[in-house]
Amino acid sequence: MMQEQIIGRVISVDSFRVMIELDASVKTLYKSGFNDIYEIARINSYVSIPVGAEKIIAMITRVKISDETELEASDSSILLPKSRRYVIATMIGTINNANKYIQGVYNFPILDNPVCYVLREDLEIIFDYKPKCSVIDLKNDYYLPIGKSPAFSEFDIKINPDKFLNKHVAVLGNTGSGKSCTIASIFQSMFRGKFQTEEGLKTLTQAHVVIFDTNGEYKKAFQFEEEELKSRVNTFTITKEGLKVPYWFMNYDDLDYLFEPSYQTQAPIFKNAISLAKKDSGVEEEDSIKQRYLLKVLGLIEDMQQDFKLKNYIKLELEGHLEYIEQNLSEYKDDFHKLLEAGKDLKESRGYWNGPLNMSLLQEVRSNILSKMTSPEGSAVENGSDEENIDLPTYFNFKKLFIKSIDDAIKMTVDSELKYKEYLSSLKLRLSSYYYDERISIPFMLKSGKIHDALNHYLQYVLGVLVDHEQANEFGSYRFSSTNVFNPKQKSQVTILDMSLLPYEVLENITGLIGRLLLEFVQRIEKVEEYKDYRGKYPIVIVLEEAQNYIPQVDRKKDRVSISKRVFERIAREGRKYGLSLIVSSQRPSELSKTILSQCNTFIVHRLQNPEDQSYVKQLVSSANADILNQLPILPQQHAIIMGDAVKSPAQVRLTDVEPKPDSGDPEFFSQWLGNKVDIDIKKVTKEWVGDGD
Repeated sequence: MMQEQIIGRVISVDSFRVMIELDASVKTLYKSGFNDIYEIARINSYVSIPVGAEKIIAMITRVKISDETELEASDSSILLPKSRRYVIATMIGTINNANKYIQGVYNFPILDNPVCYVLREDLEIIFDYKPKCSVIDLKNDYYLPIGKSPAFSEFDIKINPDKFLNKHVAVLGNTGSGKSCTIASIFQSMFRGKFQTEEGLKTLTQAHVVIFDTNGEYKKAFQFEEEELKSRVNTFTITKEGLKVPYWFMNYDDLDYLFEPSYQTQAPIFKNAISLAKKDSGVEEEDSIKQRYLLKVLGLIEDMQQDFKLKNYIKLELEGHLEYIEQNLSEYKDDFHKLLEAGKDLKESRGYWNGPLNMSLLQEVRSNILSKMTSPEGSAVENGSDEENIDLPTYFNFKKLFIKSIDDAIKMTVDSELKYKEYLSSLKLRLSSYYYDERISIPFMLKSGKIHDALNHYLQYVLGVLVDHEQANEFGSYRFSSTNVFNPKQKSQVTILDMSLLPYEVLENITGLIGRLLLEFVQRIEKVEEYKDYRGKYPIVIVLEEAQNYIPQVDRKKDRVSISKRVFERIAREGRKYGLSLIVSSQRPSELSKTILSQCNTFIVHRLQNPEDQSYVKQLVSSANADILNQLPILPQQHAIIMGDAVKSPAQVRLTDVEPKPDSGDPEFFSQWLGNKVDIDIKKVTKEWVGDGD
């Protein structure tokens, strides 16, 4: 260490912060060195604190001056105050013996420890500078530039893409601060980059990026002018016309959140009805109904502790069922007549049926029904519940669900059918209203018929790999007839789901359903025998724009947890190991799920002016970054603070210019009002809105 490098000494140390008193000889913000002129005390610049053979790197977060008077035992002298200058800096990393920079500090300086300005060679180590032709270590190097350091304009701020994408990212900031431009800029840098690996010079060709675009901004950002880039990325934008998800992909939790059956009375019947509706053929369904009816009767006979249910069934329901029994259960008709005989002595009193049942006849009926059901000619009684097929993404007729299946499920209940029909009437009305409401029926394809191999085609559609023109279903037709993809016969590396016109009522269900399908897809890859060693080999990134709208901290429905929040919290916890990562963008982090933000390992934070949001972000990240985050209210547009695993050290960054830009610019109110007129025919807008009809 050269004596000329010293600019001050340490006068205070805590767990991550040091106070430095500058030497009296340092009168300006610069000091002349042997090879250059060096900055001394500029916010966001660095100082070096030698500790043995290593150097602690600290970022300057505060500079102050203090006037102090030294008292002497003399009444005859007049003392003028002396100015002392102090620097407060946050220790962010260490240059070790091997001349490698690592984030964090393990050896601490002592009082009176000398402090030096940083040399260029130190900065090259900190910013991981390498000559352009150097071979990249994809796992360990920080090689993707995303912007410049405002404090050291010659140096790029670089990230390690694997560390960036692998452990989830949060991009936060006020509206208009540049979040969508930041995300677009980073992906543009990835796609434009040419990376020198051990196998040679490579570009991205197999990326899978799915953007949930709630504001319709990103399409323009990926309309590249360069033909090679346009062809290689081949961005696929799915707009309102193509943004559909088959309703039968929903599991019971999805259906419960959308249709809100009451837990006590409607939910059990609704669940049973879905199970019935999901039977593949009418024959199988009818057999299941017969079997369930017989099981219901057996249950009533066996539950003699509540014999009033059996008595009510015999006197109030059985006679009305005899026609159905003779037509569909003819081999059991004698048994049901004996059941009527067993209750012939029952008398009604004040709405209740009282009296003895013929127990010997009941046991005979029970024995006969069981014998016939378990015979080779009969329908074997299955172990387990038919409800196990509810969560499988298999087709069922939605209209038939509320017209027939719910009534069939009611018939299988132990209690009075009439009572349950009354309880279920509001749910049936809700299902019917959704079926005829195009705002909901079209996105969920409620009126659609069965699609062959639908799940396979849909996942290919969303992942941009549906390239077979012969797949003549709705998904293939949209991709091959749409102008929203450069070449439909070629794989797309980016899929943009334009949700800007999606009804608010279904936003959480649509986003949650697509997210769950992608998670379950990557989880099941290794279940295929030939892919058993392929866990994490099909990495997918989901970008969640304006995530607070569908991953809220406070649930919008009083008695139900947001279905999309449940899905994306699960992805945040489990997705990494399967290669499914999130980039979460939000202008109100305090309204966003805490679980998701707590799982993010990289933060890019733009200007935040709301004190509640500022405080919330400071709680999420290391307290060592608290001083740096104090800059949040004054960050200019296109500037952000980046911290976490993806960068070598926390830093303020001016993001690389995005070209082309997302469609997120500020409207020019006054320019338009001054007469730069754009004619808009309101009739054309309303026609697109409601269609050709009145």
